[in-house]
Amino acid sequence: MRQLSMRTIDDIRVILYNRGDRDNPIARRFIGLPGRELVECDGDEEMESAAESLRKRGVASKEVLLLKPFLGRMYQKCPGSQEMICCNYRLVNIGFNCLFNCTYCFLNYYLNSYGIVQFITPVPSLAELKGELTAEPDKVFRVGTGEFTDSLMLDEISGIGKTLIAEAAQYPNLFLEFKTKSDTIRHLLGIRDKGNTVLAWTLNTERNIAQYEAGSASLDNRIRAAAAAAGAGYLTAFHFDPMIEYEGWIRDYCEIIDVLFRAVEPARVAWISMGCFRYSRGFREIVRDAFPGERLTVAEMFPGQDGKFRYLKSKRVNAYRALLGRIRHYSEKPFVYLCMESASVWDAVFGIEYRSSEELELDMGEHLKKLFSGQCIVHDKIGTGGGSQ
Repeated sequence: MRQLSMRTIDDIRVILYNRGDRDNPIARRFIGLPGRELVECDGDEEMESAAESLRKRGVASKEVLLLKPFLGRMYQKCPGSQEMICCNYRLVNIGFNCLFNCTYCFLNYYLNSYGIVQFITPVPSLAELKGELTAEPDKVFRVGTGEFTDSLMLDEISGIGKTLIAEAAQYPNLFLEFKTKSDTIRHLLGIRDKGNTVLAWTLNTERNIAQYEAGSASLDNRIRAAAAAAGAGYLTAFHFDPMIEYEGWIRDYCEIIDVLFRAVEPARVAWISMGCFRYSRGFREIVRDAFPGERLTVAEMFPGQDGKFRYLKSKRVNAYRALLGRIRHYSEKPFVYLCMESASVWDAVFGIEYRSSEELELDMGEHLKKLFSGQCIVHDKIGTGGGSQ
């Protein structure tokens, strides 16, 4: 299947905003873009009405950008999944929805909204985290912006990344991650004080990108962008999640590792995650309505401890072991971990018996501290396993 070109801010046709926000610095950058239809509203009700009118006109949801202040808690902890080991990631909310149109994305299930929302409050900040960061200076915190949107798809306009990088650089125990399927990083390469900022890419096979990640950057372009980021002095990270099966899938995922480590110096890779495709009850009906003819949910899958449907445990374990082995062929440095898997799968892949998410968080933090203090990375607890080898 042919990979189409990556969607960018140029694909946004209409921008909605409230009159009272037109002098907001972030809003001004978007409002000033040429060639867009601008819809100025008086309050949220009028904005909702304007959005509904656009929908009736046939304007696609991913062609509409809504500029809104964020009224909730900007910082939160990843909710994880019941009965699964989680890395206790922290989140900074910068927007909802995405330019890209990934078939498997949980936002298809989680969000029932029209348009892409860019938060403009007033400058995103890590202030809510400051107390924890200073109270526990020996604890490593990982914070990211890519849970409900793509971290970098609009960042060259919003300027949020540059602001957060400058703030995060004040805290040596903070690793700030921007996770993306784009190659939009040029605007960040010249920043001098990067702190422990991590530019991260979700990677998938060329087949799966073409079939399930519409509008995203190609695999080659993502890896080229990662190489440029590492060359500019950033730490990088990579997420093989979701891994989607087909005949020869494990071979193809392992070959990505070969290409990746020919392009990116392993010493600049902070972590790599692995996770197989999974979905919650109700997702199948929603995704089949949005993507008629999709093949994701016809695979043989079974409900796990958290109720989500997954491939057989043996199939997942074989895939994880193969990918881990290929990573370790090149480097012992990146912390390798599983996303939303049970303790028994961890044990089968790594020989690690994590009893809680907090144990994984602590182990990963210790690994990152040792890695970036230049010490030899050996952790007695793990033996021949994964994360800190």
